[in-house]
Amino acid sequence: MRARIAEVLHRARARTALLTDTVDDTDLTAQHSPLMSPLVWDLAHIGNQEELWLIRDVGGREAVRADIDELYDAFKHARANRPALPLLDPDQARGYVGSVREKVWDVLESSDLAGNPLVDKGFAFGMIAQHEQQHDETMLATHQLRLGAPVLSAPPLPTARVRLDGEVVIPAGEFLMGTSADPWALDNERPAHPVHVPGFAIDVAPVTNEQYLAFVTDGGYDRPELWSARGWAHRQEAGLTAPQFWTNEDGRWSRTAFGVRTPLRPRQPVVHVCWFEAEAYARWAGKRLPTEAEWEKAARFDPETGASRRYPWGEDTPGPQHANLGQRHLEPAEVGAYPAGASATGVHQLIGDVWEWCATGFDAYPGFRAFPYREYSEVFFGGDYRILRGGCFGTDEVACRGTFRNWDHPIRRQIFAGFRLARDLREDER
Repeated sequence: MRARIAEVLHRARARTALLTDTVDDTDLTAQHSPLMSPLVWDLAHIGNQEELWLIRDVGGREAVRADIDELYDAFKHARANRPALPLLDPDQARGYVGSVREKVWDVLESSDLAGNPLVDKGFAFGMIAQHEQQHDETMLATHQLRLGAPVLSAPPLPTARVRLDGEVVIPAGEFLMGTSADPWALDNERPAHPVHVPGFAIDVAPVTNEQYLAFVTDGGYDRPELWSARGWAHRQEAGLTAPQFWTNEDGRWSRTAFGVRTPLRPRQPVVHVCWFEAEAYARWAGKRLPTEAEWEKAARFDPETGASRRYPWGEDTPGPQHANLGQRHLEPAEVGAYPAGASATGVHQLIGDVWEWCATGFDAYPGFRAFPYREYSEVFFGGDYRILRGGCFGTDEVACRGTFRNWDHPIRRQIFAGFRLARDLREDER
């Protein structure tokens, strides 16, 4: 267990360093969008959370920098206001997170990783590794919004190994949703509970650029009948005409990813669309977005055994053959690139590539208990949020599993979000 904890903490910190060391101090301290914090705020916030939970709470040790707690409390300062705060400068932030991490190694060595629910099976350490990786993904989104010369690079994307089209029918029935057994699962994933899901059909792959372009060229952004009242109002107010980072020059469409513009890749999952855009496309296509329960059943349920898997392919930790995760690449891979990652019911690419919008809002499961603090999940329940599932190319495997729940406002497009479609079954299919 200690080796696993050390590995995920090292991996998260290496990624944090990559995302902050590839730009100069001006870029680190700049606010590249009012939706995002300056990168240097994320960096010090990562260290502050690590100090609060692992050094002070788990280790019971003296604070490293108690004087900065309020500066890096995400609930006290909106992102748009953070540049005006007296933040640590880049050198100070790097020094701070380094000092915290050195003390964390001592705490890890001395902890028995048992008994106290906060440390049992390394929960607090896993929570902090997930927290850092979530902020790394946020910083990756900031890099996508950043203007200027490209600074990130990655190996080429894999191409499709199988041709994916159509849908899979999932019969009606009960399955076990959520988890009570995963030691590092967060409170909103718990507890495991039976859910009866009516029969439905779900697409075997996410919606692609090629498919979404057909919606665009068919006037999808100019047809209010395809949009909800709120969605149409937002489309007009925000001036939406295509996914974020798409460009049309004389009928030739391209997409910009981390400062590099390339022709639109037809078989790549569409990304950087908000929930309202996904909803309008679904109505145009004569389908709908899946509910959260439908998405999880398609991802986890094994009809042969009746069990709910940890991942679509089984219990094995995600590898490069299963899914596009961990910033291994800087874009979604073509649909059909990961046949080894298919679910028991034959649904592909449910993990990695793009977060998938679901029709469902963010609410607690029956029997939910906030742990270890209310602000992780409970304060968001019932708000104006929509569920996102499955992770994306920028999500690390430590923060991605079949039960992991993400959520955001339905207008958000800077996140690496796409979607797939579902539909109710016809009478002859039931």
